[in-house]
Amino acid sequence: MAITDAQKKSLTSSFIGWVFDGYETTALILVGFIAISSLNPGADPAAIRLSLGYAISSTLIGWAIGGVIGSVYADYIGRKRMLIIAILGYSIFAGVTAFAQTTQMLIICRFITGLFLGSEWSTGTALIAESWPDKLRSKALGFMQSGFGFGFLIASATWLIIQPMFGPSAWRYMFVFGIIPAIPLIWIRRALPESEMWMDVIKNKLWKTTEKNVNTSNTKRPFTLSQIFEDSTARYRILLTLILCTITVAVFYGTSVLIPPYIGSLAAKENLDPKIWASYAAIIYNIGAIIGYISAGYLADYLGRKKYMIFIFLGGLIVGPLMFAVPQSLNVGMVFSCLLGMFTLGGFSW
Repeated sequence: MAITDAQKKSLTSSFIGWVFDGYETTALILVGFIAISSLNPGADPAAIRLSLGYAISSTLIGWAIGGVIGSVYADYIGRKRMLIIAILGYSIFAGVTAFAQTTQMLIICRFITGLFLGSEWSTGTALIAESWPDKLRSKALGFMQSGFGFGFLIASATWLIIQPMFGPSAWRYMFVFGIIPAIPLIWIRRALPESEMWMDVIKNKLWKTTEKNVNTSNTKRPFTLSQIFEDSTARYRILLTLILCTITVAVFYGTSVLIPPYIGSLAAKENLDPKIWASYAAIIYNIGAIIGYISAGYLADYLGRKKYMIFIFLGGLIVGPLMFAVPQSLNVGMVFSCLLGMFTLGGFSW
């Protein structure tokens, strides 16, 4: 089956957005403790960890709210326009985060950044789902999702380079680099076509109406978020999927935050630099994630969506405890970090 130019451009644009979503999310995980410590010199480590928890939570809350807002607005103003707004928004507020003078300002900036990150996720997914044919859709979405892992890798490598170069202020440069995603917007604005499915709906007013004897050509479009809950079967599936996705996100953040310091502690026992090996652990974790993202489309097509979901969740449940049950060594920990990345993050493609 031939892939059209429009499909290639929609995938490329969404992939670019996802790369920098991954960068932005990882930047906070990597530099959050150092950033809050520099903003609160002499603060108790427990208080710093609590503030970091607030910063990560504010990003996630913004992500969730932004996903809803972005998807609704994309129904009205179009996928392309919403994608551009989302990427521009998180680029701007990533840069603003670099100039935070207080922990409260950093938390607020991360919340607003999260709003746009969530908007990009939902919009990019819709664009791919509406542009690619059934037989290739899952593979395209898996590849798009892998952009998050590549963004994670870019952030980890960037931090390894700039941390020794800029010392205590290095965390600010991590967020300054977050402005870079604004550059591809010039190409996206010119080259990316709008979703034909969305244009057909808008042009022909094909949205569903529950009213009888209504001329749809004169019907005002109802609020799209309420529409998805009108059908009882759809509502049931959406709520179950929401629960599974919530678990997936919770496991990802719990794992991605805890693995680096765990690997760092194993490295310290072997008289190695724990900070460097914590960064290596993040890189290995995301190499596993990229494998999980890209393979998801192929496995989900081969096994079926439900069987793949069972496989990915069961894998995480087995590998997670094994990581701590087997003899603790640095090499073993790195192998399990890779496997955990594949299982805990592969589910996002699903």
